[in-house]
Amino acid sequence: MSRTGIIYGVNGPVIYLKGDPGFKISEMVYVGKDNLVGEVIGLKKGMTTVQVFEETTGLRPGETVTGTGDAISVLLGPGIIHNIFDGIQRPLEEIAKSSGKYISRGVSVDSLDTQKKWSVHMTVKEGDIVHPGTIIAETQETASILHKSMVPPDIQGGTVVNVVPDGDYTILEPVVTLLLDDGSTRDLALAQKWPIRIPRPTHLRYPASVPLVTGQRILDTLFPIAKGGTAAVPGGFGTGKTMTQHQIAKWSDADIIIYIGCGERGNEMTQVLEDFSKLIDPKSGNLMMDRTTLIANTSNMPVAAREASIYTGVTLAEYYRDMGYDVAIMADSTSRWAEALRELSGRLEEMPAEEGFPAYLASKLSAFYERAGMMQNLNGTEGSVSIIGAVSPQGGDFSEPVTQNTKRFVRCFWGLDKSLAYARHFPAIHWLTSYSEYLEDLAPWYRTHVSPKFVSDRNQLMAILNQESSLMEIVKLIGSDVLPDDQKLTLEIARVIRLGFLQQNAFHQEDTCVPMEKQFKMMETILYLYEKSKALINRGMPVSVLKEDNIFERIISIKYDVPNNELDRFDQYKQDIDTFYDKVLEKNG
Repeated sequence: MSRTGIIYGVNGPVIYLKGDPGFKISEMVYVGKDNLVGEVIGLKKGMTTVQVFEETTGLRPGETVTGTGDAISVLLGPGIIHNIFDGIQRPLEEIAKSSGKYISRGVSVDSLDTQKKWSVHMTVKEGDIVHPGTIIAETQETASILHKSMVPPDIQGGTVVNVVPDGDYTILEPVVTLLLDDGSTRDLALAQKWPIRIPRPTHLRYPASVPLVTGQRILDTLFPIAKGGTAAVPGGFGTGKTMTQHQIAKWSDADIIIYIGCGERGNEMTQVLEDFSKLIDPKSGNLMMDRTTLIANTSNMPVAAREASIYTGVTLAEYYRDMGYDVAIMADSTSRWAEALRELSGRLEEMPAEEGFPAYLASKLSAFYERAGMMQNLNGTEGSVSIIGAVSPQGGDFSEPVTQNTKRFVRCFWGLDKSLAYARHFPAIHWLTSYSEYLEDLAPWYRTHVSPKFVSDRNQLMAILNQESSLMEIVKLIGSDVLPDDQKLTLEIARVIRLGFLQQNAFHQEDTCVPMEKQFKMMETILYLYEKSKALINRGMPVSVLKEDNIFERIISIKYDVPNNELDRFDQYKQDIDTFYDKVLEKNG
């Protein structure tokens, strides 16, 4: 028998019930005659507080609230990939069919298509002993993704007593019957439910050891993120947060992308949809959307659903991780999510902390980022969830609470710089404000898979950029003419690094995504030029003589001139540098 309460107060998305209807904390409820979806967020003696994930206009005291007995959950099964959901996993395409371009209140649609029949291959047989996470069936969900239906983690396991033959089934039809240890039986379908605020259990968490290769040089070489790692992309308006995430989503070596548009503009989500639906996945040759799920909770959607959207996204990611996939989450942006927390906190009349954000902002952020990781799953497979969260500090002020608290919980910080963006230097990630704590963890991988010299070359590159920063302080005061030639050379090589290595063209076929081998060879070539030029400076040659030859400009244009599949051509550039060295010596020796 369902429990009901009576509304006595409405404050935006927050409603109050008098008395004790018997609801549990975090229980999902239906509010009013339109059956709006809500969640119990506060229980006091004589009062229950509910946040509503839909527009509450028109709600009034006296209407009823009905409990469901379950927490806010998502339905996990075939049909998630290649779909676009709102913040509480309602498919927007299905909603559009029934209510047009805007979501009408109280719309009730199934999260996944429960009528579609999937071609299923069973992987268990009668008499098998199964445990939490055991794969019971496989379904080709899209051309890129094989979906593996599992025993839910909350079932302790048992013996298979009945299995349907291979064939076509809907996601809710029973395909396996288990005899549990307590003597009861349980039917399992292709789909299962899981509450969004509870992390899915795993067997073991691994330390960071493998990089998430993105194809972006400044990330892969200077500030890498590990698979199962966390990164923040903070930046003011127009600095390229969304585009950086798009590039990672398109080109990284993650198996599955979950893109969460949390409080962003509707046109940005439209662009993601249009871009991804046309893109061909370079790994498989299939459509990019065949390994992508979008969660769109745009700025004009209800604020409470925005708060729930990142939990929905991370729960979907954990489900695919349990199958053994590497999943990357793009959360754009966690600042809008924090603003939703602030608005709800204000409605609840909680004591505000810095800049009006709730005192629990830090713990909420940490709980979200801690759900990332490279894991050994309950079924023995290995998978990872990497979280890359954009932060939109007002006015580009990195000292505000969301950026500062995010820095505490992520190990990778890609700080976007307004001056770089305005100078059309993209990605506008500033090499002096950014850092990655994964570099030491990933060094063995780089030595084994790319080159033993990779990390030392990378450190030399950073040293040159840091020297340039110090020298520019002097140049601003008294000009570059007074610098000795070795320092002038440092400035020139730093320019080559900035323009030829750090700057990357997302619209150029060869430069939009660069393999690790080419990144290393580019770095090696720049440092070889530096070494040879330094030798000339030590022999008394002025930098002006070195610049008479166009060798510096030629090295800058390597990124365009050397195709990604013709890396042998780097040998020619080394010969050209040797020729340049000999020519300068001969002419001025």
